[in-house]
Amino acid sequence: MTEWKARRFWKASGVRPSGDGFEVALDDRPLRTPGKLPLLLPTEGLAQAVAAEWDAQADVIDPNTMPLTRAANSAVEKVTPQFAAVAVMLAEYGGTDLLCYRADQPAELARRQAEAWDPLVDWAATDLRAPLRITHGVIPVGQDPQALARLHGHLAELDAFGLTALHDLVTLPGSLILGLAVIRDRIDAETAFRLSRIDEDFQAEHWGRDDEAQAAAESRKAAMLVAERLWHLSRRR
Repeated sequence: MTEWKARRFWKASGVRPSGDGFEVALDDRPLRTPGKLPLLLPTEGLAQAVAAEWDAQADVIDPNTMPLTRAANSAVEKVTPQFAAVAVMLAEYGGTDLLCYRADQPAELARRQAEAWDPLVDWAATDLRAPLRITHGVIPVGQDPQALARLHGHLAELDAFGLTALHDLVTLPGSLILGLAVIRDRIDAETAFRLSRIDEDFQAEHWGRDDEAQAAAESRKAAMLVAERLWHLSRRR
């Protein structure tokens, strides 16, 4: 049996104001989410980027080539109705943040981690007012509840599109501090990805790279770059 695939039915897309934001129209027909909710976007720039993804479709629609559209759908359908729960889930990464768990051996790996991660831990302590404790090896370390509460407060201040962007910037590297550093322009997403892979890259230097693992890593990197783009586009009014 031939698999059914959605096909292009419109000639051109357009962007127009709608309520407090902007919508994308396909031949004057406004886009809706898969759940049939209005896809209201917070900025004209994001609406134009979503429209460009639809314009780029050929005869058969390929959702894999429309990452901003997928992210916008998630912001409207998933994050908006459960914003508080998503914020709590992401805040929990602060309690087990990648940057707080260091190798004790070999010494070269420990040195690389300290050199790369210490500045961001210091930044979290000063700029975010969330000092975090460092541990070595696999022994868990408890974090100051007040520091974790402040980190949660930074997430609660975001809107649904900002929290959607932050989701992949936190969950993919396993670090709330890396994600917050990206959206606060301390580092970019490519740097965050590189900093999250110090251990993996060190192991690859000594034991060689696995093609399948490398492909999965590149997929995570691409998703983080999309998340960073979503963040910036959803801020520019």
